Amino acid sequence: MRKNILIPFALMAMPTFGTAQSFEDLATIEVLPGWRTDAGEHIAGLRITLEPGWKTYWRAPGDGGIPPQFSFQGSDNITGVAPHWPVPEVFRQNGLNSIGYHDSVVFPLTVFSENPGADMRISGDLQIGICEEICIPVTLSFDALLPPEGARDAAITAALINRPQTQAEANVGAVTCVINPIDDGLSVTAAINLPSIGTDEFVVIEAGDANVWVSEADIARTGNNLNATVDMVHSSGNAFALDRSKVRITVLSDGQAIDIQGCSAG
Repeated sequence: MRKNILIPFALMAMPTFGTAQSFEDLATIEVLPGWRTDAGEHIAGLRITLEPGWKTYWRAPGDGGIPPQFSFQGSDNITGVAPHWPVPEVFRQNGLNSIGYHDSVVFPLTVFSENPGADMRISGDLQIGICEEICIPVTLSFDALLPPEGARDAAITAALINRPQTQAEANVGAVTCVINPIDDGLSVTAAINLPSIGTDEFVVIEAGDANVWVSEADIARTGNNLNATVDMVHSSGNAFALDRSKVRITVLSDGQAIDIQGCSAG
C-alpha cells in the first residue's frame, strides 16, 4: 500500500535568499540504501554533497538559516521515517550565528514498514538552504529501492556514531526552566548542572512547538552550572503556555554535543 509521509520541522528564522541561475552543481543528493535490522526497521541515509565552501543547516539553524524539510511523498511500503542529526557546527555568518554542516553531510534515516520482509521504495524531496556569500533555497528530489538484503554502510554508521550524547551519557544533573512573561511572549532561563564540555559553549533551546520562535541564547557559566536565557514568541502574536517536558536543549562545543530532553520547574 502506498503511503504519503511528510515530516515538517520548525522554521526558526528565515534569511534573505539570493537567486541562483543554476544550483545543480552546488548541492546534490544521494540515497544510501543501507540495511534491514533484525527488528524489521531499515537504516538508510541521505548524503548531501555541497560545493567546497558551501554550508547547509541543522534541525534548529539559528538566526541565520532555515532547517531542512523532509517530504517522503511517493514512498511505497513505508509507514514512517525518523531522521537522525549528526553533531553540527556553529558558523558566524553576516553577523549572525547559524548552525549546520559544511561541504557534505549524511542524514541517517530509520525507516518503518508494515511489511518489513519486502522491498521498500523511498521517494520524495528534501528542501534545504545552502549558503556561501548568499543563501539559495534548493529542493533535491530522491527515489531509490531499499531491499531487505542490504548491507551495512560505513558512511551511515559514521553519521550515527557522530551523534549528541544523551543526558545520562554526559552525566547531566538537574535541569530547570524558569519562565517569565515579556511583552510579546516568554523569557525562559534554563539552568543546567553540567561540567564544561569545551571552549565557546553554545546552547540551542527549542520550544517543542513549530509555531514558537526562539531567540539565540545568552549563556553564562559558573563552575558546573550553565545558564541559558532565550525569548520565545508565538507566530500568532498571542500568549501561549510552554510545556517544559517538550523543551529540548542542545549544548555544543568543540565538535561535541549534548541532547537534553525536557526541564523541570525552577
